[in-house]
Amino acid sequence: MLLNTIELGPENGDLSQPPVVFLHGLFGRARNFGFFQRRIAANRRTLALDLRNHGGSPHGPMDYPVLAADVCETLAAHDALPATVVGHSMGGKTAMMLALSFPAEVHSLMVVDIAPGEGGFSQSHELARRLAGLPLPDFLDRAGAEAWLGQVIAEKPVRDLMLMNLDLGEKPRWTIGLKDIAASMPAIIGWPDVLPGARYDGPTLFVAGGRSHYIQPDNYPAMRRLFPHYRLETIPDAGHWVHAQAPQAFLTALENFLQI
Repeated sequence: MLLNTIELGPENGDLSQPPVVFLHGLFGRARNFGFFQRRIAANRRTLALDLRNHGGSPHGPMDYPVLAADVCETLAAHDALPATVVGHSMGGKTAMMLALSFPAEVHSLMVVDIAPGEGGFSQSHELARRLAGLPLPDFLDRAGAEAWLGQVIAEKPVRDLMLMNLDLGEKPRWTIGLKDIAASMPAIIGWPDVLPGARYDGPTLFVAGGRSHYIQPDNYPAMRRLFPHYRLETIPDAGHWVHAQAPQAFLTALENFLQI
């Protein structure tokens, strides 16, 4: 599946370096990384992708091997391989699966607040189920959508995230593949069995939010087995949404990793 892609690059830069690819998290979209993409694009070619069922990309059943194959196919179509891949949460698991499945196509890997294992997304599983079962009214403006989403989402930041996935007005509709997402949540929460001996030997940085629980010491053995050259960096004042909650610290970590 070819994915919707936002591409930016320098007018006069060194395009001999691997492109930098951004993969968003669950219920997100490519432009979630817009600030960082614009900064990195001053020096490097960049591509931000809408993953399957998100943003402007097609819909369908999904698990991590499928998501990784979509990303590989899309980057190949853009002549953007091998690439440095940066993924947050679900996008981080997709990036890890891409590196394990197609190691020659990943120059280096930055995984943001997620580990290679089952876990995370437990609240999102319930949210996807409840939203999929919530009938859409005939008309929604922004205020009405806030109230409508408030039936199942108490937290305003989460409502704001989901509002980005609604076309408002007459006959409002979800732009995301909500039913496919809800049906695929067990696979998204999980982590597939990888081939025996599978590993990615390239440079790998895990970035954890200091106030997040998504990367735990229990995950370290799998991280070392699958990504033997990994480093772990913690941004103390951030939760799971590291790049949104501590943007300057995240940008510094990203630029240092890219050696910009």
